[in-house]
Order: sequence, then structure tokens, then C-alpha cells
Amino acid sequence: MAIPLTYNFRNLVVRKTTTVMTALGIALTVAVLLSVLALLSGLRTAFASTGDPLRVLVMRKGATAELNSGVTRDVFQDIKFKPGIARDPTGQPMASLEMVTVINLPSVDSPQGMNVTLRGLLPVGVQMRGLKIVEGRWFQTGQREVVVGKSIARRYPDARLHHQLRFGKGMWEVVGVMDGGESAVNSEIFGDLGQVSSDFNRQDGLSSVLVQAADSSVVPALINSMNDDQKLNVTAQTERSYYDAQTTAGAPLQFLGVFVSVIMAVGSSFAAMNTMYAAVARRSQEIGTLRVLGFSRGSILLSFLAESLLLSVLGGLLGCVLVLPLNNVSTGIGNFVTFSEIAFNFRVTPQIMLDGILFAMFMGAVGGLFPARMAARKEILTALREI
Repeated sequence: MAIPLTYNFRNLVVRKTTTVMTALGIALTVAVLLSVLALLSGLRTAFASTGDPLRVLVMRKGATAELNSGVTRDVFQDIKFKPGIARDPTGQPMASLEMVTVINLPSVDSPQGMNVTLRGLLPVGVQMRGLKIVEGRWFQTGQREVVVGKSIARRYPDARLHHQLRFGKGMWEVVGVMDGGESAVNSEIFGDLGQVSSDFNRQDGLSSVLVQAADSSVVPALINSMNDDQKLNVTAQTERSYYDAQTTAGAPLQFLGVFVSVIMAVGSSFAAMNTMYAAVARRSQEIGTLRVLGFSRGSILLSFLAESLLLSVLGGLLGCVLVLPLNNVSTGIGNFVTFSEIAFNFRVTPQIMLDGILFAMFMGAVGGLFPARMAARKEILTALREI
């Protein structure tokens, strides 16, 4: 015969102070873990939204990022006529020669400045990415004008519409703000390739080529064609693969967050264990009475374990409530691949909250198992005599 759950609910309510304090300890542990998971989810979403499986990124062989890659204009001329590259309505190949570098701008978090990605590109590069302008207009070819991502405009006061930025050989006017959805493009600044490369004295030593495949079936052949061409000396990969590799920027944070959460989980498990041990000590006569009424040792063990799990679920739910205000909060993290800041939003998803509640239940199960076992092993007469 099983002990009804109402018995456990009533006991938690009666010991409300102890219940609340233990649940808060579990909630704080869950909140730390969920904060890290929400940060990593936002970072992964930003990179996943940037890559397109139909776009192929070409860099110098051996380069790990566009920042340390080098592609000449002659190589670009050979690449853009490779079979399998899509054509625009005018019949021109959809291939964009681009130059990537970093500039330093004061941010809302760091007045001393943070590195920001500056990308010089051809108009077809903008067209291929399918971006839209939310303020102002696109930069004009041959002009010292830039368009900034919406995250840049939000986090860097000098990079707002109609402001001017100083980099390269002079001043550049911000003429537009672009929206890349949730992609990493929101953390970049776009300008005309000719003007940007001239300001940094890199008219021929550029960074990469972005090409659009005609359809998904030709992507592998297009990549192999460029990788096998000894004359080009390049490495081609899908844009999605390139940005997937950059999620390593969050690896140190993930390790630190999980490590702290595990340490806190040990403490929370002991807190739950102490709570349940105290409950067993105070309720010895209750346990004896339950045995006299015919409830088995197994029923008592399951009842006390269920009470610990209820306590942990309460803590898990409180942890979810604590972390919910972080959802869609904008932040930035240094990218160890590009050496620039990537801005993104925390994403507290239903799956992350479920993971937090399961983590709390695990703590409750660990903390409640031994006290429940002790309660179940009490002899009837011994339990009835205890005060």
C-alpha cells in the first residue's frame, strides 16, 4: 500500500521555512547552470543562423579564419568561373571577394574599446546574404561609408546612424544599420571593398571569397574542385561549417559554468540531505505509526524520496523563474577565432528549463536517498519510543 502524495505536500507546507531555504539553495544552483546554458544557446544560434549550406567560403590553405587568410584578386578571377557557381539575373557569377580585419571601438561595457569585425565586400556579397536595412541605406561603391549590424549600433555609441568612425586613413560615415536576424552579421561592419582595402594598404592581399552554389547537389563537387586545384592553393568549405567551428569561443565559459554548477550541486544535495535527515528525526513517531497502520518499508522509502524530489522540483522551478529575465538580454563575448566581439542574446528555451528541472531532481534524489533509507529501516517500537 502506497502512502498518498498529499502526506508529503502537507509536510512540506508545515515545515515551510526549511522548505523555502532548501528550495532556494537548489534554485540558485539551477539558475547558474541555466544562465550558462542560455548563453551558449544564444551563441550557437548566432553562428548557426549565419551559415548557409549553399554558400561556400574559400580561404588560403592552412588558414583557420578569414582574419589570417590571404586571397589575391588573380585567384578570385579563377574561382568565380568555377562550374556550379550560381549566376545573378545579369549573368554574373555570385562570388564576392572580401577583406576582413578588426578595428577598436569604445563599447557600452568597455570605454577603452573592444575589437569589432570590419568587412570590405562587393555589392554581390550583400545580395548573397539576403540582409535588410532597418535604418538609413546601404553604402555606395567608392564612398567612405559603412553599414553597421544592429548589435553594433546598440552596443557601440560611436557606430550609430549618421555618426562617424575613425579607422584606417580617416573618417567613415555610418549610413545604415542592417539586420541579420540572429546571425553574427549583426556584430560586423560592412564597407566597400575598394575603399576598405585601400585604407589598410591591402589592394591585393585580401581575405576570402564567398560564392553561392547553384543548388545543394553541386556543393560537394564545387568544394572538391577548389580544394584539388593546386594553382589556387585554397581551402573551401561551406559557410555553415566555418561558423560551426567558431562555437569553440564558448567552450571556456561552458567548462567554468558546469564546474561551478557541479560544486554548487554538491552543496545543494547536502542541504537537501540535511533537510530530509532532520525531517526523519522529527517524525520518528509518524514513521512508527505508518508502520503500525500497515505501510511497508518500501512505501516509506518511496514516500520520503518523493518528498525530497518534490522539494527539488520546487527549487528547479524557482531557478527557472530566476533565470527567465535573462531571456533575450543582449551581451557580447570575445571570439578566440576572429579576435573580435560577437554580440548575441541569451536564449532561455523550454528544453533548457526542462534540463534545469531534471538537474534539480537529480540533486533531490541524491540528497533524499539516504535519509529515506534510514526512515524505512526504523524498527516500529524504536520509532514509537523516540520523541
